Amino acid sequence: MSEYSRPYWPAYLFTALVAGLGHCYLGEWRRGVAWFGLYVLALAFLSARTLSGAFEPGEPFVVTALQIESVTYTDVAVPLAVLLICLLDVYLIRLTEVAGPSESMEENHSNG
Repeated sequence: MSEYSRPYWPAYLFTALVAGLGHCYLGEWRRGVAWFGLYVLALAFLSARTLSGAFEPGEPFVVTALQIESVTYTDVAVPLAVLLICLLDVYLIRLTEVAGPSESMEENHSNG
C-alpha cells in the first residue's frame, strides 16, 4: 500500500450509512452512483410495497419507512440486501486493489 492511498475503513462506514457513498470515497464514482440509484429504488419499493406503486405520487417513502410498526422484515429485505451486497462490493474492490500489485510483481519476476 502506498503512502498516498486512502484507508479503506471509512469506505465501509460510508457504505453502511448510504449505499454507494463508500464507492465514491474510493473514487469509483460510476459504481457509487449506480449503487445509490439501486438503493433509492429499493427504498421506493419499500414504501410502495409494489413496483407499480413505487412510481405513483403520494406520501414520501421516508414517512412510510419510518412507521416502524407497519414495516415487516420482508419489506426491509430488499433495501437491506442491496446494502449488504454493496458492502461486499467495496470489500471485493479492496481485495482486487491489494492483490493487484503483488500479482503483477510475480508476473514480472517470472518473465525476467
